[in-house]
Amino acid sequence: MSKATTHESAVGHVSGRAIYADEQHPPAGLLSLYPVQAPHAHARILAIDTAAARALPGVHAVLTAADIPGTNDLGPIVHDEPVMPADHVSYFGQAVAWVVADSEAQAMAAARQVKVEYEALPALLDVHAAIAAESFHLPPARVERGDVSAGLAAATHRLSGELLIGGQDHFYLETQACWASIDSEGLVQLVSSTQHPSETQHMVAHVLGIASHRVVCRCLRMGGGFGGKETQANPFAAVAALAAWKTGRPARVKLHRALDMQLTGKRHPFFARFTVGFDDDGLLQAARIDLVADGGWSVDLSPPVLMRAMVHVDNAYFIPHVEVQGRIAKTHLASNTAFRGFGGPQGMVVGEEILDRVARFLGLPVDQVRERNFYREGCTPDRNQTHYGQPVVDNHLPELWAQLRTSSAYDLRRAELDAFNREHPQRKRGLAITPVKFGISFNKTEYNQAGALVLIYSDGSVQLNHGGTEMGQGLHTKMLAVAARTLGISQSRIQIMVTSTDKVPNTSATAASSGSDLNGQAVKAACETLLARMAPIAAASLRVHPLPNPSPIEGEGLKTPGSDRSSPLSPGGREVGREGADEAADIVFADDRVFHRDRPEHSLAFHDVVRSTYNARVSLAATGYYRTPGLSWDPKLGRGHPFYYFAFGAAVCEVEVCGLTGVHSLRRVDLLHDVGDSIAELIDRGQIEGGFVQGMGWLTSEELRWNAQGRLLTDAPSTYKIPTVGDVPEDFRVDLFRRSKPPSTNVIFHSKGVGEPPLMLAIAVREAIRDAVAAFGDARVVELASPSTPEAIYHAIVKVRGA
Repeated sequence: MSKATTHESAVGHVSGRAIYADEQHPPAGLLSLYPVQAPHAHARILAIDTAAARALPGVHAVLTAADIPGTNDLGPIVHDEPVMPADHVSYFGQAVAWVVADSEAQAMAAARQVKVEYEALPALLDVHAAIAAESFHLPPARVERGDVSAGLAAATHRLSGELLIGGQDHFYLETQACWASIDSEGLVQLVSSTQHPSETQHMVAHVLGIASHRVVCRCLRMGGGFGGKETQANPFAAVAALAAWKTGRPARVKLHRALDMQLTGKRHPFFARFTVGFDDDGLLQAARIDLVADGGWSVDLSPPVLMRAMVHVDNAYFIPHVEVQGRIAKTHLASNTAFRGFGGPQGMVVGEEILDRVARFLGLPVDQVRERNFYREGCTPDRNQTHYGQPVVDNHLPELWAQLRTSSAYDLRRAELDAFNREHPQRKRGLAITPVKFGISFNKTEYNQAGALVLIYSDGSVQLNHGGTEMGQGLHTKMLAVAARTLGISQSRIQIMVTSTDKVPNTSATAASSGSDLNGQAVKAACETLLARMAPIAAASLRVHPLPNPSPIEGEGLKTPGSDRSSPLSPGGREVGREGADEAADIVFADDRVFHRDRPEHSLAFHDVVRSTYNARVSLAATGYYRTPGLSWDPKLGRGHPFYYFAFGAAVCEVEVCGLTGVHSLRRVDLLHDVGDSIAELIDRGQIEGGFVQGMGWLTSEELRWNAQGRLLTDAPSTYKIPTVGDVPEDFRVDLFRRSKPPSTNVIFHSKGVGEPPLMLAIAVREAIRDAVAAFGDARVVELASPSTPEAIYHAIVKVRGA
């Protein structure tokens, strides 16, 4: 398997041949939908009059809550999320009805003719207003260790602070989209831009009042997801399906950019308060942290997002006594949801805020204070267990950190930078190095499972199905590599199929950086089952051992998770004799050939072995299944072993800040990230670069703003500033960390998840900006807003100069 594996759809992406949900060939009679949006953030719905809209040419229906035949709810955790509200508006722009017409233009025009009578109600439009009103979705959550009150009392120093962290729009290139139709058998067929086809299938069935087996959901590919299509693809699939169900014609939803930004939730804004105790060396002794996530109008995925933030406030640092309380504010904004990192980035920003304040309070170099507080193996007392009770297994961070300090010439550049700052009163440079420790697995244990279906045809070609979705991150590319490596064939023999719920059922979302881990093991298990069926036949063909008489009963495969069988079986389902089993185990599949380990010069073509297997009446189709071992979590106690392993990384960033404008430029970036033994190195490097840039945008330029009525003002690229090519430094150095010892966990081919962790490497940009701001004065506290826009940086400089 080549480490230089390119993206399987790369040519399609650049040539335009890659087809997305709304780019299919339109079927006859395809209808389009457009929403009727509420002009209030909080209101009571008194009446809806659709007569004028329904009378317009081309209009086939105006859907309201009254038209839903099943249950008007899409809440994934709490049943608080109607498809369309029956009596209350909960955020500005909420869709209270959907017009179904021959064209999108006709639907848009008709939506303006729907008359809705409202009674406006008071609205809570930010986390501070919700806290003041004591408006929360659920009871507080807690994660704690030790005696925090005693730890704070005994600490040499104490300080307190607070921090407001902004949200972030997903800004995927392909907005929310779904096509729905009813086939000749009465099944609902969906093509949805969704990260979670099984949940979309289930939710549509729920809304229509039918069983899930009557809904098939396919995902061709997505033009980005980032968590924004994990649950929030479901409302648009539901209304498209409802339109098809009501009219008997295929229907489509495809949101314009402004609509997408108005109707969908974002990364959760967080408000944090903290008190921390520490000694003269900056070693943390105790911390009391209160986190409030802005959940928006409904719960959505806020509880696990909040919990991941709570278990990542430590980032890479050991704190003997910890108390973390978390609450979810209920505001009248779009319901915030999953976003790359899933609460982890917000928690880690709080952790880095604490470390920076401790270091500046003591007058110590921030990088030294960070390093002193690392989790470390082999210490007495133990400094390698998290505040939720999980050991930090395979802790490579100290080694990785030292390697990056050397490769980035950190100490030399620090001296050069200090000299520059002394000579430039209106321009200052900042340098920061920050670590990442990120847990890999779904917070909810039952989501850590996956399935696959592998079909080998009699000519030796292979079809590969798995439960993960492709959103540009390269999951399909990695699954092709896993299948090719396991079967010992070239990738050109394998066709990966679109993700579909009628091929692999009950899948988990492609999220939590676990797509390759889970689906890769399932693909590998299916392929090993097929190898175990073919190996005895190959052995017989190579005259290694006579083949027993076949029988119509299918054989089984190699040991898979949950099975206690491990020996290869004959085609008749009977165990091959010990000698035959040993010989079959020595059969090697590699380079499209099959041979005995001791006699590689005598080989068979893979397709010939496949044909012989078919002739022997042995099944060439196999499912694979995997569940992540060793996971546990008690949400009430806030303790357990929620992650299979940790991904580590570190970043060094250098910035220059203008003291007159607050504008900053990113001069150089050095990233070193642990991806284990990479399955596809180019894909992993792309994920690291892209994740870093997205994180940089969240922390520096992507500012969400609403007006006093709750209308989102930043609903277009003209007002919402995502990073551009000009924001990426010319000197951008990315390297993969090479482990010095083997891992203790059995991840697919010893790789590591890489989707989310690199985003948090961008915290180094924020900390470098803070370092530059600090150089304008001599303050013991540098308060820097997040995102650190030019305005925020300028105000921080003014405050530092005043101090």
